[in-house]
Amino acid sequence: MKRVVVTGIGIISPLGNIVSEFWQNVTHGVCGIAEITKFEARNLKARLAAEVRDFDPLQYMSKVESVRYDPYIKFALAASQQAVEDSGVLGSVSEDRLGVYFGSAMGGFETFAREHGKFLNSGGKRVSPFFVPMMIANMASGLIAERYGCRGFAMPSVTACATGASAIGEACEKIKLGWADAVIAGGSEAAIDEFSLSGFINMKALSTSEDAAGASLPFDLRRNGFVMGEGAAALLLEDYDHAAKRGAKMYGEVCGYGVSCDAYHMASPRPDGEEGARAMAKALRDANWERDEHVYINAHGTGTPSGDIAETRAIRKALANETGRVVVSSTKSMTGHMLGAAGAAEAIVSLLALRDGIIPPTINLREQDPECDLDCTPLLAREVAITLAISNSFGFGGHNVSLALRKVS
Repeated sequence: MKRVVVTGIGIISPLGNIVSEFWQNVTHGVCGIAEITKFEARNLKARLAAEVRDFDPLQYMSKVESVRYDPYIKFALAASQQAVEDSGVLGSVSEDRLGVYFGSAMGGFETFAREHGKFLNSGGKRVSPFFVPMMIANMASGLIAERYGCRGFAMPSVTACATGASAIGEACEKIKLGWADAVIAGGSEAAIDEFSLSGFINMKALSTSEDAAGASLPFDLRRNGFVMGEGAAALLLEDYDHAAKRGAKMYGEVCGYGVSCDAYHMASPRPDGEEGARAMAKALRDANWERDEHVYINAHGTGTPSGDIAETRAIRKALANETGRVVVSSTKSMTGHMLGAAGAAEAIVSLLALRDGIIPPTINLREQDPECDLDCTPLLAREVAITLAISNSFGFGGHNVSLALRKVS
């Protein structure tokens, strides 16, 4: 069976627009949540978000492209360029052996909201001819493929909050099956919009806290919903033999991929965590997990009342209660929930945690819920020489994805 390694990474996020800045802020417990600046949010119940700041699209594309593309596409192109350049893969792989698996949960939502407003106010003739290609959720993958000549395939992943992780897992399968030597994989999201937030607010999914330090509270008794984030994350996945032959640096190996579906409810997880546990157990089996290993779990950990408890139960079931050497944290406490980008961003966190032996904190975790009774790394990062990392992503619709990662040996 072919092995899949990560040879390049890139990120646009509320905690920085390059990987080094992002990782520095993650390990130092910096909060990327603040009052919304994209629009006047005074009349909304949820007025905080984790916005991307100081992003200059002209570093990654022409002015014409910047005007035409939805923000989710701009973020995706930027993160992908970072990952491709970091990997140095171009020139060593033929175009028909290079693929893309890149997704978004909500696609070009800002474009949709703006053009719908034009339609209502001024009629159909005012709608942009770029409306459809800017909005559809496959366009990030298509434009990444166009930019790098990826003729192997260009596929989107749309599994709500599990999108980024799904893209990575499915891209790995394509490499293992021999469809490609390298794949650009990840997710992107830019849905901090009054229209979007109104829907999440009305389904009671978002935190209504007015205090940034009390808004995104995974595993805390005070939690009352997630905080919307945005950004993009990309990983360059490569066949191990191909990477080794060209002397590429390797951040780690994607050694396990587990997927399942709750088949339970459109938005709520199964309370018993059974299917989340099954996805994790598959990833652990693939990774040949040993019970005495030091394991880091980057939890889905959104800070919703039911979700955090269900995930805790899933972790315990998957590990058969062998949690003594397991350390958990939720970086959504800092980044907010980047939706379709979250799984890819958190896979990067997991790789860097393995590399540096540093577990990022769950910031603001001051009153841990007794039903979330794992070591959740409250407040401060911790040095732990982990040998295996698991990154969990669970999405509306019951989508469960777990990725297992190791150092390359």
